Amino acid sequence: MTHENWLIVPLVLLAAAVVAVPLARWARLGSILGYLVAGIVVGPQVLALIHEPGTILHVAELGVVLMLFLVGLELEPKRLWAMRRPIFGWGSVQLLGCAAVLALLAVALGVPWRLAVVASLGLAMSSTAVAMAVLAERNLGRTSAGESVLSVALLQDIAAIPVLALVPLLAVGGSATAAEGSAWLAAGKAVAAIVTIVFGGRLLLRPALRWIAHSRTPEIFTAAALLLVLSTAALMQFVGLSMALGAFLAGVLLAESEYRRELETDLEPFKGLLLGLFFIAVGMGLDLNAVAGQPGAVLAVLVALLVGKTLVLVLMARAMKLPVAERPAFVILLAQGGEFGFVVFQLGEANGVLTGAQNSALVAAVAISLAVTPLLLTLAERWTTRRMAAQGTRPDEPPPPPAPILIAGSGRYGQVVGRLLHACGLQATVLDHDAEAIESLRKFGFTVHYGDATRLDLLRVAGAETARVIVVAVDDMATSLEIVELVREHFPQAKIVARARNVTHYFKLREQGLTHIERETFDAALRSARSVLELTGMEPHAARKHAMRFRQHNIELLEATLPLQRDQAALVAAAKAGRAQFDQLLAVEREAEAARHAKARAGWSDATSAPPGDVQQTP
Repeated sequence: MTHENWLIVPLVLLAAAVVAVPLARWARLGSILGYLVAGIVVGPQVLALIHEPGTILHVAELGVVLMLFLVGLELEPKRLWAMRRPIFGWGSVQLLGCAAVLALLAVALGVPWRLAVVASLGLAMSSTAVAMAVLAERNLGRTSAGESVLSVALLQDIAAIPVLALVPLLAVGGSATAAEGSAWLAAGKAVAAIVTIVFGGRLLLRPALRWIAHSRTPEIFTAAALLLVLSTAALMQFVGLSMALGAFLAGVLLAESEYRRELETDLEPFKGLLLGLFFIAVGMGLDLNAVAGQPGAVLAVLVALLVGKTLVLVLMARAMKLPVAERPAFVILLAQGGEFGFVVFQLGEANGVLTGAQNSALVAAVAISLAVTPLLLTLAERWTTRRMAAQGTRPDEPPPPPAPILIAGSGRYGQVVGRLLHACGLQATVLDHDAEAIESLRKFGFTVHYGDATRLDLLRVAGAETARVIVVAVDDMATSLEIVELVREHFPQAKIVARARNVTHYFKLREQGLTHIERETFDAALRSARSVLELTGMEPHAARKHAMRFRQHNIELLEATLPLQRDQAALVAAAKAGRAQFDQLLAVEREAEAARHAKARAGWSDATSAPPGDVQQTP
């Protein structure tokens, strides 16, 4: 293959992603749908710019592997152990319940039972990649729904071996004895691989990473991180288990290590690119010819898949007592098909349980379900927002007047603002997408709306058109800037008070014209510095004065360097000059203070040593 031909594939993939994803984000459909549409367009079914999507899909599966490794890094072993019941309990209910409903529906429609069982097992699986990516994109990973989705996804990965072992047993004329023997052998290999990862990770991973870190070579540490993930994935693939499951276990083992943040930082860029490539490959693999050739069969499978799994998942969400606002995300993210279904269908065709046409119809239905999942979730979020906005207002009562203060974000920062306002008798309306936080705030009398504060319709429902002040208290810089831009464009009457995560965020907010900005840890750090000064012997009033002087100087320096933020060299030079000037100013003040103390001590000594009759009385 020539270099020119080799370069065509990455050029096409990157160009498709760069065009499609921003358009999808602009339309508020999510980046995943953008990747899927980009894959359909450049794939063999439309423009035919790439002819071998299967090869790209195999490489792109590493994105799913890296994603599960990073998810594992967020789960300490104790927390994972606490999730054992949701994993094996509710995960089994989802898999077996959905498979049973789909199989019974297929048999009732006259489908042979062997075909019904194999198809239902493949359709019962959900896409771990799509689910986890959507949760991360919408910042729902830490919610009850997010943890429940993770639990079910882990059980599906664990169930890969028994499902794949069952398919040959259903083959017409297949050897049950041979299949049973291979199933036991595969199960033994799987157990051995998991034990190797767990105990090998406990004994070897940290010492190995410590030894590599001593080399003080960042690129080698990144290479070691990739080697770790790929090794565990290869081991799991060798024994027939999910590669993502092995990477997840390796991440859990390192969740409490001192190298956790370094591993996250090194692997995050690879994960994002490869995961996007995975969704593009899924889009390229959609067989439009199969859809056009048998549209009735594909539509029937798609409807049965979504409706059957939705019924089971709605009942599960109620039984699990998930917050009402989080149930749509839980149901929709698990009601889709999954990439593991492709493997089950392919194995079923190889063993004579499915025909080629049936395999194509099933694969097409699963691929379409993956494509429509982000769209369905967006629609469900809008419906949930309207429903929760109308909660607490009876049809025969007028809605309460909107509060003059609106707070976007109810985290640790927004809660402090809201509590002080409430204590001062001021009513504030809060916007957030954390259902548990919303329920807690409502108990304390706050008016709360569920949803994404970057949505214009939600801001209007919350009363932004009449708000006097809007507090932007979200911690994500991109989200914060998007909210500020919306407010300035559509609600110019409102004054904006914003939380800045760091200096870069401060500069970007100032560029938007904001003047009421507070850096989230700045004053807390100053109070800590004051405590240190007092503990080292400085008088409290002097420590406070120095801290306030530093605060004022820092704000003035930020304003002075605002025009230089795009010139890194000039910015650093100005910051250094300002710091040196402040240090010199304090040094002069310390010398003057020391001189005054010395003079006072000298005067006191003279007065006390003079004869009593010489001491002048103060009138």
